[in-house]
Amino acid sequence: MKFYLLAGVISAVVSFGGSWLVWKLGLRYKWYPKVRERDVHRTPTPRLGGIAMYVGVIVSLLCAWFLFPAIAGQDYFRLVFAEPQRVLAVLAGATIIVVLGVADDIWDLDWMTKLAGQIIAAGILAWQGVAIVSLPIGNTLGVGSSYMSLIFTVLAVVLVMNAVNFIDGLDGLVAGVAIIAGGVFFLYTFFINRVVVETEFFFNLPSLLTAVLVGACAGFLMLNWHPAKLFMGDAGALLVGFLMATSAVSITGNIDPAAVRTRTDLLPAFIPILLPFAILVVPILDFGLAVIRRVSAGKSPFSADRKHLHHRLLDMGHSHFHAVLIFYAWTATVAFGCLLFLFVHWWWVAAFVAVGFTVCAIVTFAPLGRKRVEIAAQIAAGRRGAGPDASLDPLDRAAAQHTAPGTPHRTRPDQPTRPRPTPGDPS
Repeated sequence: MKFYLLAGVISAVVSFGGSWLVWKLGLRYKWYPKVRERDVHRTPTPRLGGIAMYVGVIVSLLCAWFLFPAIAGQDYFRLVFAEPQRVLAVLAGATIIVVLGVADDIWDLDWMTKLAGQIIAAGILAWQGVAIVSLPIGNTLGVGSSYMSLIFTVLAVVLVMNAVNFIDGLDGLVAGVAIIAGGVFFLYTFFINRVVVETEFFFNLPSLLTAVLVGACAGFLMLNWHPAKLFMGDAGALLVGFLMATSAVSITGNIDPAAVRTRTDLLPAFIPILLPFAILVVPILDFGLAVIRRVSAGKSPFSADRKHLHHRLLDMGHSHFHAVLIFYAWTATVAFGCLLFLFVHWWWVAAFVAVGFTVCAIVTFAPLGRKRVEIAAQIAAGRRGAGPDASLDPLDRAAAQHTAPGTPHRTRPDQPTRPRPTPGDPS
């Protein structure tokens, strides 16, 4: 365990140092784009933090490969690097994704180019054996063929990458979600290999990738917490999604369905596939809604807009900080709910998830109740002849008109509307 921790610390330190350097250089040489209409922030901010995260990941993996054996006197990660082509495939795929993301951050690539690059990166993984090779259905292999393995792997990796990228719209959102999700997934890989199926893969590729990813996100988060000095950009968001998907995909090759001894062990054996998608249920939901929304409007599914879930949370009245914490809460509820399947009966898990969802839902929709009270007060003030408060933002005025269509809603031209809170990451 201490060498996983060491790998994470190295990744965090390098990521933080690289982020600080990119931030300083970005300010000096103006490596930041103009603020777009859909952006939440209003101050031009460097957005190449993904480069620093990438360097942290690479340095940490190389240390685990070449430096740790000299430090420990024993190569604990020998099983990870016994097949170097798999590790090199991860590094190659990550490099393609980061180069693609940096190019998009600078030149704003078209969606077909980005999708093609993502498919190539995922294809390299599958080609070198980092793929969904088994689905533990009873004592049989459920994938069927190498072609199906390729298809499943590419779909899973591309889906997770884009889902993570779609929620990259608030300070600290993606990095924090990745830390929570990665921490839970690391615990899962530890217990599933050492307790449930009793394999010898304690030092394995998915656990190492997860530890390194959590470290890189933790180091970057120090400069990305609200108000952010640096954004990770598409390079960072796609890298986070790529490594999360790669960890989930690669663990399917470490679990032999025949090692699942009882029906009680069956569900934990399915979690390698279910866990990353369960943890990312909110980003994947946002991704699905965005695709439906854009295709219905006759646009590309990858065209940008300002209707993501994090935008809607701000419009509902949440502060930037509260909106980020709400995403953290939903992620933690689902993640720990999945992990509990390893320790308690399913009804305890159902109870935990139900309570967690209820609390998260109450917190999420709480501003709507306050807004209705506010609108009623404004309408009552208007009926007394005082007129509504001109500090209301456009969303409040629209809500008031919808609540009472017959009530005139006047604003004084000399009282501008109160600007909405705007700091945050680019989406």
